[in-house]
Amino acid sequence: MFRMTHGLRAALAAALALSASACAAEPAPAAKQAAQVAAAPTPVAKSAAEPADAPIPAGFEALEVVTPTGRTRFLVEIADDEAERNRGLMYRKVMAPDRGMLFDFHAPREVAFWMKNTLIPLDIIYIQADGTVLSIARNTTPLSEAPIPSGGPILGVLELAGGRAAEIGLLPGDKVVHRMFQGG
Repeated sequence: MFRMTHGLRAALAAALALSASACAAEPAPAAKQAAQVAAAPTPVAKSAAEPADAPIPAGFEALEVVTPTGRTRFLVEIADDEAERNRGLMYRKVMAPDRGMLFDFHAPREVAFWMKNTLIPLDIIYIQADGTVLSIARNTTPLSEAPIPSGGPILGVLELAGGRAAEIGLLPGDKVVHRMFQGG
C-alpha cells in the first residue's frame, strides 16, 4: 500500500511497459508468486464479531460502515504518517473479518495504492472528507505493483479483508463513520 503521485504513477507505468516488452515468455518469479497467491483461497482469520460495547484493544479504533442494509463495526489500525501509510498491511498473512486499517491523508487528494509485498487480497475503500465512499477496489491482487487509483480526491482509505465489502453490501455513496470524517 503505497501512495503515489501522478508523476510517479506515470513513471511506474512507463517502467512496467518497458519491462513487460522486454520479458521472455517465462513469467518473472514475482509474477509466478502473485499468480500462486491469487489462486489460493483468501485467508481470513476466524473470529466472532465483537459486541459494540466490547472494549477496544490497544492500537485500534472503532469505525462503522453504513449501508442500506445496516451498520457494520470494524476495529481499525490507523496509518496517519508517511511511514505507516507506506507499510500498510504488507507482509500480513491473515486479516480478521472485523479488522482493518484506516489511512489518514490529513487533506483531500487523489491517491493510488498498490499491493507490493501484500500477501492477502484486500478491499480498498476510498473515502471522501465527509465519509462518503467514492470508490472500491475489490479483492485486489496480492503482490501486484499495478497502481489502483482512487478516482478522485479522498481523505482516507479503509482496507478490509478481500470480499468483506461485498459481504456487507458496501457500495460507492455509502458512509463511513469515524472521527476522521466530517460529521463522524
